[in-house]
Amino acid sequence: MGDVAMTVPVIRALVQQHPNVKVTIVSRPFFQPFFADIDRVDFFGVDLKERHKGFWGIYRLFQDLKKKKIDFVADFHNVLRSKLLRTFFKASGVKTAFTDKGRGEKKALTRSKNKILKPLKTMIQRHIDTLNTLGFSIDVSSPKFPEKSILPDKVTSIIEKKDTYKWIGIAPFAQYQTKVYPFDLMQKTIQLLSENSNFRIFLFGGGKEEIVQLNKLQQNLPNVAVIAGKIDFIDELKIIQHLDVMLSMDSGNAHIAAMYGIPVVTLWGNTHPYAGFVPFNQPLSNCLVADREKFPLLPTSIYGNKKIDGYENVMRTIEPKDIISVINSNLNV
Repeated sequence: MGDVAMTVPVIRALVQQHPNVKVTIVSRPFFQPFFADIDRVDFFGVDLKERHKGFWGIYRLFQDLKKKKIDFVADFHNVLRSKLLRTFFKASGVKTAFTDKGRGEKKALTRSKNKILKPLKTMIQRHIDTLNTLGFSIDVSSPKFPEKSILPDKVTSIIEKKDTYKWIGIAPFAQYQTKVYPFDLMQKTIQLLSENSNFRIFLFGGGKEEIVQLNKLQQNLPNVAVIAGKIDFIDELKIIQHLDVMLSMDSGNAHIAAMYGIPVVTLWGNTHPYAGFVPFNQPLSNCLVADREKFPLLPTSIYGNKKIDGYENVMRTIEPKDIISVINSNLNV
């Protein structure tokens, strides 16, 4: 989800800065709402379970897309399926380009010996480079974000009107446990934030197990609400557009908020912002990282899927008071 969300600012800038360009996004149907507010962008939902499954399914996908008379193919994913698809297009005479994910540089960043600790090119910039290869220059230094969606009645019926309150979103989960802030420290962070009566705090997540955990984090605090499970994904996106700040792990929710221009405070455990996954248009000061003096092998993983003995508690070096300080700074509190 985060990978797709990171493409949104690039696509938005492409069509804003190239009025004669029309874009077809090819991805899973679930991600269509990400692109709904961008002019001259069509969405083609891939059916990876049936019609577009396997080698011949990708060939059928090529045949389906060929009907759209596509002039260029930008492969932002650069995995086996997308490589195959772009190969079909290239063989048919269509100019193609792909995003170099910098796998060698990322390996050097995360290895335990002879680690090269330096900021790598962001994924946003890597996608821009891909479009440059196709002849389209893109500038995202002064991004134009969409107008905020109107909140539907079914949303306003379960949350208070914004009025003078500051809205804080918190997304406490991630795909891998090494990227998740410890539960007790998140409880403390939420409890301390809730002491400000001008704050309204919304907890995001998904799935039955996460909803159970979110309800525990809510702690019966009057200005803390669990959003997960109460509204659909599209309405969740509308709420995110109205946030004043989002607190997230190194996860998809951070990139979703950033694609709408919302300030995002991120927490980093075994992963690190130097890998190029800082949410779009966010300063490094909004990225709170674990203590490398106590844990010198950090970062140990790009995606958080690798575990190292003795590094289970790296995120405990990030103090709740420091998180609140950065949030308050973003809110001018």
